[in-house]
Amino acid sequence: MTSLHTINDPSIAELEFGSGVEEALAASNYLFNSANSARYVADVLQGVNLVATTVSRTTRPFTGATPAELSARVEAVDLEQPLEDTAAALTELESLYLRDAVYFHDTKYAAHLNCPVVIPALVGEAVLSAVNSSLDTWDQSAGATMIERRLIDWTTERLGLGPDSDGVFTSGGTQSNLQAMLIARNHAVACLRLDPANAELRLPALLDRLRIFTSGASHFSIRKSASMLGLGYDAVVDIECDDNRRMDPAALARELAVCQAEGLIPLAVVATAGTTDFGSIDPLREVAALSRAHGSWFHVDAAYGGGLITSSRYRHLLDGIGLADSVTIDYHKTFFQPVSSSALLVREGAKLGHVTYYADYLNPESAARANVPNQVDKSIQTTRRFDALKLWLTLRTMGANGVGALFDEVIDLAARTGELLEAHPDFELAASPALSTLVFRYKPAGSSNADADILNPLIRSAVFASGEAVVAGTKMDGHHFLKFTLLNAETTLGDMNQIIELLRSTGESLRSSGIIAGGAA
Repeated sequence: MTSLHTINDPSIAELEFGSGVEEALAASNYLFNSANSARYVADVLQGVNLVATTVSRTTRPFTGATPAELSARVEAVDLEQPLEDTAAALTELESLYLRDAVYFHDTKYAAHLNCPVVIPALVGEAVLSAVNSSLDTWDQSAGATMIERRLIDWTTERLGLGPDSDGVFTSGGTQSNLQAMLIARNHAVACLRLDPANAELRLPALLDRLRIFTSGASHFSIRKSASMLGLGYDAVVDIECDDNRRMDPAALARELAVCQAEGLIPLAVVATAGTTDFGSIDPLREVAALSRAHGSWFHVDAAYGGGLITSSRYRHLLDGIGLADSVTIDYHKTFFQPVSSSALLVREGAKLGHVTYYADYLNPESAARANVPNQVDKSIQTTRRFDALKLWLTLRTMGANGVGALFDEVIDLAARTGELLEAHPDFELAASPALSTLVFRYKPAGSSNADADILNPLIRSAVFASGEAVVAGTKMDGHHFLKFTLLNAETTLGDMNQIIELLRSTGESLRSSGIIAGGAA
């Protein structure tokens, strides 16, 4: 076969390929293959060196750049005119992105569930993106499929889901929760169809009576999933929490009884192991017992708290998770992996069949009968990255205990930071930390709830604009609060003291400006 690189006669090139042959020849020099391996090494090293240099010079988590500033820079780029080489493109990228990126590795970043990442995972990222395996079918992935399957087995073993368990990697907790609710819905519908009166009904007619039960502190993706699956937001029943922001089993029992009395069907009970705001873990054993008693699917959203399976000191906090029918885990949170890396695990692997669709060109049913390991049979995605490689290299380099030690350290730091906030006269701690998050607010003596509701969002915005630190915000019982999310084992109590003082001084300055009634003039 004639290739671009074997054409020397321009007339032949014109006849076989048309006038764009020169552009094609130039572009082909950028394809990753054996002929261009030297360019690959050189160009990738340029990118790696730029990132390393930028990180080594970064002294704060953010520059304070505004959306208007960054938008103007990006809009000024003429995408129809490429630059001369990779070096020029990287120089441009430094001004458009790297200089003003929000850096999660910085010890003053304490906002969202974004973790600093471990180096073995970055090595894995480089390998998987170059080889570019797609984890939908065996004939596109081979050994990658086996590595993913082994990591699924490792995770289910640590969760205690039993010998029939299985799972699949996903893009994140939202997708994992969606797939869990899809499986639960289809499982419930299959049970309903066993009744001859329902056998001929179309799916929409069967959904109206289905309900999902979860705490008011659970992740929004449960409600979003209910809407996407045709159940509607109002199919989700919010269960009251106790003072520690954990689902109240007594309240769950009452709502399940009401459901039964009204002839409705408890499709699923969703517990949370690590709520986004408070890190609270629902009483899993009690919730599991109630779910089982009512024939409901029991799902545990452990996107945040799932990292406890590697902990040497706090693993007991997940007691009862092995009773779940399905579990969500985000490796890109508390396993210190680059985005994206998540998984859905199920107690009975056969239940993954609720999302299976056989396509003749890709994964014909005959392949399943021949036990060909096509991962697309288990996934709601088709094309899927080999994200499992990042976790594989992490475990093979650091070991599970190494990962767990990092998580343990930030849990300890959150406890010590909570003590600082609790003792501080100008701050109010909303609840004792359960994992590595703290919800609190600036509320000095003499200030009202109304004052605090004005001040705290302004404090957060001002601190973010300064670039000196990044903290999050949330609402509790209708009032505005600040939030620390700690995932950096390099952050010290001294760093947290500095952030707290920055928040306090910013709040004091805002009060002094007269921004609230009664503030000093």
